[in-house]
Amino acid sequence: MQLKQIIEGALLAAGRPLTLDELADLFDLTDRPALEELGEAVQALRADCEGRGFEVREVASGYRLQVRQELSPWIARLWEEKPARYSRAMLETLAIIAYRQPITRGDIEEVRGVAVNPNIIRTLQERDWVRIVGHRDVPGRPELLATTRQFLDYFGLKGLDDLPSLAEIKDFEQVNPEMTLAIEPSEEAAVERSEEAVVDAAAAPEVDGGEEDVTASAPGEAGESRLQ
Repeated sequence: MQLKQIIEGALLAAGRPLTLDELADLFDLTDRPALEELGEAVQALRADCEGRGFEVREVASGYRLQVRQELSPWIARLWEEKPARYSRAMLETLAIIAYRQPITRGDIEEVRGVAVNPNIIRTLQERDWVRIVGHRDVPGRPELLATTRQFLDYFGLKGLDDLPSLAEIKDFEQVNPEMTLAIEPSEEAAVERSEEAVVDAAAAPEVDGGEEDVTASAPGEAGESRLQ
């Protein structure tokens, strides 16, 4: 039985991360390998990928095959669609949630010094990067926000411990080294108009405006799950 080949084929076909338990379920009870044996086979497969254009990457949801991040400038040209673009305000909000979770919207506003556009939180929830995990036991019972397993998978992280320490981050863009500024005046103005539309300027604190748009390219995103 070529255990390593079976694992490689499963990771190629699945199009998503697989845990050792899920890999074990591929086998009958009579010939099912132990989890330790599966783990050793995965590590052997990872070693075989050294020097190749793809790698075995462990993320929060398990193991997956993905194109190496350093190849993304070329591989990304296979697809015509442009990378998703997010305002700096959205990425800063996501970073604050990731590092200080669970956290309320009021806490985020206190850290950033400006009001949080409700559309930012809604977008993060729609992308399944952020979810409500409870309510703080204070008047008003504000929602507590935290990141999700999908957030970890998207950015190629096994767990929150894989986030760079704040001491290592000299500038915001270093939260994810693959984030590059891509400012376009028309989009910048659109962000400003959108944020001002949801805040009463006479009563609300300062609102983010004129935010720089950022192209976020997650580790392995260009080729992730597209080897099948």
